[in-house]
Amino acid sequence: MNSTLIDSPVGVMAVLVAVVSFWFWLEKKSGWRIFDYLPPLIFIYATPVVLSNTGLIPYENAAYDFLRQYGLPIFICLMLIKVDVLGAVRIMGKGVFVMLIGTVGVVLGGFLAYALGQAIVTPDGFALKFPLPEDSWKAFGTLSGSWIGGTGNMTAAHAALDGTGEHMTMAAAADQMVYLIWLPLLLGSRAFADKFNRWMRVPANRLELMDQAAAAHQNSEQAPKMIQLLYLALIALSFTWISLELSHVLPPVVVGGATVISASTWLILLVTTLALVASATPARNLPAAHPIAMAIIYVYVARIGATMDLSNASLETMGAFVLMAYVWISIHGIFILAGAWLFRVDVHTLAIASAANIGGAASAPIVAAHHRESLVPASILMAMIGYALGNYLAILTGRLGQLLVS
Repeated sequence: MNSTLIDSPVGVMAVLVAVVSFWFWLEKKSGWRIFDYLPPLIFIYATPVVLSNTGLIPYENAAYDFLRQYGLPIFICLMLIKVDVLGAVRIMGKGVFVMLIGTVGVVLGGFLAYALGQAIVTPDGFALKFPLPEDSWKAFGTLSGSWIGGTGNMTAAHAALDGTGEHMTMAAAADQMVYLIWLPLLLGSRAFADKFNRWMRVPANRLELMDQAAAAHQNSEQAPKMIQLLYLALIALSFTWISLELSHVLPPVVVGGATVISASTWLILLVTTLALVASATPARNLPAAHPIAMAIIYVYVARIGATMDLSNASLETMGAFVLMAYVWISIHGIFILAGAWLFRVDVHTLAIASAANIGGAASAPIVAAHHRESLVPASILMAMIGYALGNYLAILTGRLGQLLVS
């Protein structure tokens, strides 16, 4: 006898797609301001948690296995073949390097925050409830994926590090708690543009040059033709097949007794590399790859929520992780400011560079539109660079934490 109301894989898949569709429809139809602070992603993740924990859909299902084994690598292919590094460099110039320094701050900050979370802090007569569980390095790696690239990197890192539903819950909760503070800071920084630019010794013509480069960049995309959709399918399916086959053949990499590259890690690394190679070919010009990829990844996020068993959740662990996330974002902030000072870039570029990391392709255009609307296309390009790096560096962040406790 089935223990859930909906148990068939096609039925479960229909529920996941319905959840994603509903929350995006509601955001667009209602115009509620709550979505400015809590994006649909949060509800897309939380709704299947409720559905599975109330017995409407199962914790385990063939649909979930299909999405993890095939849906995620297909998403990575479709997303990364659109990366245009040279386009971002032409428009943002040294701002790209500022973003990369901010990325280093995310990796190093994640490792330091995890190390701090493993230390028992006992001031006089008072003990903080540390350390975090040893395997919380999987949550740190998962969150670093979001903070280097975006939602897709977060889910890819979660899969590559063999994370559980609890690890994703920790990462998603901390991501939003920090986002609610960090995004207003990035938006509000525009008010200090003149003072900031003088302090950073920004060249007087920098903004004019960026506007000229942005105007020269063509970012229009035609409606896809059938043959182009077939090309996309061929690329995504072929790269997924090759990566799956090789991930089962390549041996695991063990360092200090800890497996730092498993079969699931190989899969993410291989498909990421193949897609980035393809981005240097005419495949990058194929239309519709991005919207298809985003549709897949939001369904995948719903899938992760459905596998979360609330009976295993710990509010104590969640609180400690969120606290470490605030320490973590502070380290990123120091690095991004240092990069701005080193390369003498304006506050608009700094805010967009940080948003390209912390918020990804969803937030970078929002920050760019608020600061300087001409830079919206460039902000998307910068976020795509984050997507390109996110899988590699998020896995690195998690594995560094693993080595710390191995």
